[in-house]
Amino acid sequence: MVAGLGNPGKEYSKTRHNMGFIVLEEIARRHNLIFNSFKFDADITKGLIKETHTILIKPQSYMNRSGSPVQQISSYFKIKTDNIIIVHDELDLPFGRIMIVKDRGHGGHNGIRSVIESLGTKNFIRIRVGVGRPSKVTDNNVTSHVLGKFAGDEQKNVDDIVKTTADACELIISSNLQYAMNSFNSIKTS
Repeated sequence: MVAGLGNPGKEYSKTRHNMGFIVLEEIARRHNLIFNSFKFDADITKGLIKETHTILIKPQSYMNRSGSPVQQISSYFKIKTDNIIIVHDELDLPFGRIMIVKDRGHGGHNGIRSVIESLGTKNFIRIRVGVGRPSKVTDNNVTSHVLGKFAGDEQKNVDDIVKTTADACELIISSNLQYAMNSFNSIKTS
């Protein structure tokens, strides 16, 4: 199962915080999958990705409550936590940097905190997509930054970042985690 984290609603659709949704839409597009099912407060599609039966989900419960749909869907479809990939935005990485990790803490990311609490474990794969930090860090600035649209100089690189992140996700599905980490953790796409 691959879960992309984000916030529902048009006002959030092209924001940094919705990088998980944007990447999942790219993966679905590549494999001719359509998010046409709604279950456990998430948009869902299923299909073959790199010859592996895969469920893609976009929780619609808002970022801070993403864990419940992830847990309910993984339980319903009997998916082991080490077969769950979470794609999300990451403030602590420079814009365009991708980092694949497993069995790590939430690092202050409220969506990941919710997933860990709901699953009762941190033993899942994460693809952290760097959105950078604002130059002046306050609670208001950070919130405005992640909920804001990509800046002009960032926007020209978003498509490449999304494609590279989708490639990383597909490599995890088709190959193995260590190979994907070796292949993508040193790449900066912007």
